[in-house]
Amino acid sequence: MARVEPLRPRQFPPEMGAALAAMIPTEPRYPVPSADGKPRVLGMLGTFAHHPALARAFFTFNGQVLLATTLTPRQRELLVLRVAAARGCDYLWAEHLHLAHEAGLTTEETGHIAADAGRITAGITARADGSTETPFTPFETAFLTAADEIIADGQLTDATWAALSTELDTRQMLDLIFTVGAYETVSAMLRTFGIGTNDPPDPS
Repeated sequence: MARVEPLRPRQFPPEMGAALAAMIPTEPRYPVPSADGKPRVLGMLGTFAHHPALARAFFTFNGQVLLATTLTPRQRELLVLRVAAARGCDYLWAEHLHLAHEAGLTTEETGHIAADAGRITAGITARADGSTETPFTPFETAFLTAADEIIADGQLTDATWAALSTELDTRQMLDLIFTVGAYETVSAMLRTFGIGTNDPPDPS
């Protein structure tokens, strides 16, 4: 149950038009994701519509990390899904699972992201059966570890920095940190306002 009723699109103030347009960066690296097959969940936009000025500022930022990032779509979605799983944010997970599959992540891989995040949140470092198998390369595992460290401690350890900086330049390291930060903010907003995937969508 949402704590604040999201506005329906017909109730959006005029300023939301400019806010929504701000999602598209002036120099995008990647196309706007297709809505085909994506769950129609409008609660987040409807909640942002209560504060169009904030929406415009945040959508500008979010559009940058989503569409103009120097990370690959696969790397971006590793981070976003890890945040969603670690925070238990079903809405964010549902929104980005579609994008993750488009970026090449398999069902097995997304399942590992969720399972590992649950163990890390509980402070557990190995599976119940003692297995440490993962479908990810060591470099991709470092991406997931980076998200975990930022969530838990607000910074990367020297070991994770070293593992990532072998392949990432300074811009990519900045994009990594700000991607986790952006979706940490989204997750906090969604969970605090009680916006869930079970809320009935209303396109009108």
